[in-house]
Amino acid sequence: MSTDNQRYFILTKKPVGYLSKSPGQICYMSVHKYTSHLVSHYSSHKLSVIFVDACSSLDYDIEVSCLEDLGLEEAELLLALRDDAERLKWFTEGDALQRALGLKEGTDVIVDKDGEKLRGVIRYIGRVKEPSTLSCPLSGRFFGIELQGPDKGKGNTNGIYRGTYKPLFSCPKDCGIFVPFTRLRPVAPSSLSPSIPEPSAQPETKLAPGDRVIYFINDKDRHGMVLDVLERDREYFVRISTDQDENGKTGGEVEFPLHSVLKEEVPSELERMDIDTPPLEQSVDNHYLDINSLVEVTLGEGNSYGIIRWIGTLPERKDIMAGLELEEDKGVSDGTFKSQRFFDCPPKRALFVKLASCRPDSRFQSPTANRGESMLKHLDTEKESWHSMGKLETVPPISTEQVKDILIGRMRGIQGHCNSCYMDAALFSLFSCSSVLDSMLFKSTEPQDAPIQNTLLHDIVNPLRINGFVEGRHIMKLRQQLQKHGYSHSFTTDEKDPEEFLTVIMHHILALDPLLKLSAAGKVQESYCYQIFLDQEHSLVLPTVQQLLEHSFYSSGLKLAEVPSCLILQMPRFGKKFKMFDKIIPSLELDVTDLLSEGPQQCVLCGNLAEEECTACFKDPVFSQTGFKVFCGTCSSQIHAHPQRQSHQRAPLKIPKGYAGRSNPSALTRDKLELFAVLCIETSHYVSFIKHGPNSQDWIFFDSMADRQGERDGYNIPEVHACPEVGTYLEMSQAELAAQVPRDMKGVAKRLFCDAYMYLYQSTSMCLYR
Repeated sequence: MSTDNQRYFILTKKPVGYLSKSPGQICYMSVHKYTSHLVSHYSSHKLSVIFVDACSSLDYDIEVSCLEDLGLEEAELLLALRDDAERLKWFTEGDALQRALGLKEGTDVIVDKDGEKLRGVIRYIGRVKEPSTLSCPLSGRFFGIELQGPDKGKGNTNGIYRGTYKPLFSCPKDCGIFVPFTRLRPVAPSSLSPSIPEPSAQPETKLAPGDRVIYFINDKDRHGMVLDVLERDREYFVRISTDQDENGKTGGEVEFPLHSVLKEEVPSELERMDIDTPPLEQSVDNHYLDINSLVEVTLGEGNSYGIIRWIGTLPERKDIMAGLELEEDKGVSDGTFKSQRFFDCPPKRALFVKLASCRPDSRFQSPTANRGESMLKHLDTEKESWHSMGKLETVPPISTEQVKDILIGRMRGIQGHCNSCYMDAALFSLFSCSSVLDSMLFKSTEPQDAPIQNTLLHDIVNPLRINGFVEGRHIMKLRQQLQKHGYSHSFTTDEKDPEEFLTVIMHHILALDPLLKLSAAGKVQESYCYQIFLDQEHSLVLPTVQQLLEHSFYSSGLKLAEVPSCLILQMPRFGKKFKMFDKIIPSLELDVTDLLSEGPQQCVLCGNLAEEECTACFKDPVFSQTGFKVFCGTCSSQIHAHPQRQSHQRAPLKIPKGYAGRSNPSALTRDKLELFAVLCIETSHYVSFIKHGPNSQDWIFFDSMADRQGERDGYNIPEVHACPEVGTYLEMSQAELAAQVPRDMKGVAKRLFCDAYMYLYQSTSMCLYR
């Protein structure tokens, strides 16, 4: 969509070859340049765009399939959000962004400030600062809100945006706040009209005589009934018959500005009925139920399940109540009760019940979770002292000798619940039998992120390594904490990709140093996972992971800046359905020596110290089918004397001091990573394979939802079982593997070879230093 002289886009998919460009980033190009491109490059699938967040105005050639059009206003609304993933989420959902485009000054809104819902009126819409560069036409669009009624004084400004001196609107001290569109919503339909109506405009009122309303006197809410809506001097007022005035008398009349009156929604019969659910039996102990507890309640039609979002007292009730967010649309509101908001959730998911009527969700009470119970109790009793000493203790991973006793069997591994398989498989793969990322469990972190680290360590990793079992409620607790942090509003309900979850945990929460440092054109790029991309001219049919990684580095012009302690590789596939290869052969070892940007390497022909590299020889079958080709000076001269290779461009290698002239260069050590886990997905369900020992048959298979007990009121049964057949297939020749019919392969081996989504490698030497 063009606006003025620029055309704006949002990146919706990661482009090939640009590791630093993430979905959610905003870019632009001139309309003239775009039009010229259409005329002269009609067959091109790329656009040359400039990224707003970049420090320079360099052009990047981005595939058209990775871009979506934006209007100027949409781009500026999204630019007010700092996180790329958050921008993409709100753009994809769309509804809130479109509603924000319709907001105007004078609209009554509810503002989210640190979880508290405040009433206010929009006084300003626009930029709070000018674009960062002359060439960039964009700056974030914010909303300036003047807080109203009892919420006056809860803001942080008088209309001046922090760091500037220019007033954008005027209000009393600490009665204003600037927010992006994601933190506000219009009060309508409860709000009856804009606070500042147009001179001749009739207010969009939903009021009629007889409606019940709420108004405020001295920051206290009063109730009454509408008698009339009046216009006076181009302002609108509501005449109200009061239930009780400020002196406690009944039957009086008052007039209040229309924008200060809220419609009182009378609770339905269902709402009144549902808050009086049957009490629990006296023997049930629910004293430890708290916010975010998974609970069940018995209603007229049977059991319902949900999460406690609020605990307290309701108007005109003395009982301690719980506000539940239900799993299904069996509630009565979106978190409001008698027009008062107590928490937020989707419509028809909120239910208010007596806390005494709640009990722990029985679906997560494992019948086999008592193994190692004494050790877990010991860990629980020591938890407070660990925190007071500023340290967290991790249980060692499960060894090969312990796998059979601790992990193998039903009700083993991590129990799945409500689309959690992506998280179950990722956590099981990383922590059951490997310690390569244990540093993230005890590294120092920000106070607000400590609860997530605590849940990860004490409720998931340690129980998994001690008992071989993690109840689903602990995974749900972690998902709730991530959702509360604001990384995704659907972490507790929707399926995600493993890389999205891992990036949130490692980067945004625990600030773990990037696992991967890549060298491209002399510059170092950092990331946590690496997506394998291949050029269209590759000749691979039944590739190994080693070949896929080499081809991807070759086509993208990348090298490793250093050996990673943990390498997380995403296979070349698009989404969950399209796979580029029918089968991929797992490489039990990844030799990354030739993928390093620096370090001694051996000539591929004679084994002496390599001095030159030739990328043009990469696919030359004379040496080997594929792979980077490095040569000593003598071999390089002889090879490139051939007429077909005389045009090759050779590049000198960086040889560390002390290696030149070495007498026995063939003794140079190779840098290798070992495979320890593979995540697989066939349609929409993630499972994982773990290589837990040195022998070819040391493989186990994990499925967090292998079986189920009961229907809607039941629970998932996770299972771990040995799969030695994998080793049998790995020992076959490439020709034998190619001849295997997937449906005829033994056990679960087909899923490893045909459905691989993510490979996890570790360096046993480098992880000691990370």
